[in-house]
Amino acid sequence: QVHLVESGGGLVQPGGSLRLSCAVSGSIFSGYGMGWYRQAPGKQRELVAGITTRNTTNYADSVKGRFTISRDNAKNTGYLQMNSLKPEDTGVYYCYADVVGPLSVRAYWGQGTQVTVSL
Repeated sequence: QVHLVESGGGLVQPGGSLRLSCAVSGSIFSGYGMGWYRQAPGKQRELVAGITTRNTTNYADSVKGRFTISRDNAKNTGYLQMNSLKPEDTGVYYCYADVVGPLSVRAYWGQGTQVTVSL
């Protein structure tokens, strides 16, 4: 089993910052890609950012220049630094890990952490 636990969500004012963390543990026999999705009420789940085992990153256009994804392989932890937050960033943020096996890549998800940007 592979387990992911998110932390760092909360309530912030517009223009504020938060840093989300995603701790990965369990049976991992090779490198894994990881990243973050978010889901707001009335909207479908959206890919926010991803990072590969070689630290190649990608971002949704809506967060480019404001969010930064990173990882610490020694700690098996991923991070999402969120700056200049806007009300439209509000939602539940889910961490994922794509674990490579001999025949396929299996996706694992965390339980999510709530981010609320409001006055």
